Amino acid sequence: MEQTAIFAGGCFWCMVEPFETQPGIIKVVSGYTGGHVPNPTYEQVASHTTGHTEAVLITFDPEIISYRQLVQIYWQQTDPTDAMGQFQDRGDSYRPVIFVNNDEQRQIAEESREQLAKSEMFDDPIVTKIEDAKPFYPAEEYHQQFYKKNPLRYQIQEAGGRSAFQKKHWN
Repeated sequence: MEQTAIFAGGCFWCMVEPFETQPGIIKVVSGYTGGHVPNPTYEQVASHTTGHTEAVLITFDPEIISYRQLVQIYWQQTDPTDAMGQFQDRGDSYRPVIFVNNDEQRQIAEESREQLAKSEMFDDPIVTKIEDAKPFYPAEEYHQQFYKKNPLRYQIQEAGGRSAFQKKHWN
């Protein structure tokens, strides 16, 4: 029985590959969630007027990969101490959020966030929000699988600090 998870961690281009390459992942879709405008365009979301956050909708097989494992992968893609964006991506549309579909996901996400805070891996407080899932709108086709379609542009985006941060905190 497939399940879904929704994570926001800065530019959605950078959030696809780390999940998509895991066993048990059926599909990863880049899109927008958390806002008040139905079916927003990239330009609308980028204007910071719709309330949406760039996010990924992950369809997964819980027999192969658990939601708990997905949350752990999520933490390793983000700076959980930065509420105003991620790395070079600034503003509310890039804020870090775990959007939960049910009480079980909320409990797992909250426990995981608590463990991360207690680990003292970070000097600053963990500020990643955990919010109820809202309608998810897939982004335009050119945003899907961006790391495969535009590898050079993707590398430039990744060079904005995410890789260095990951090496420092997770290796």
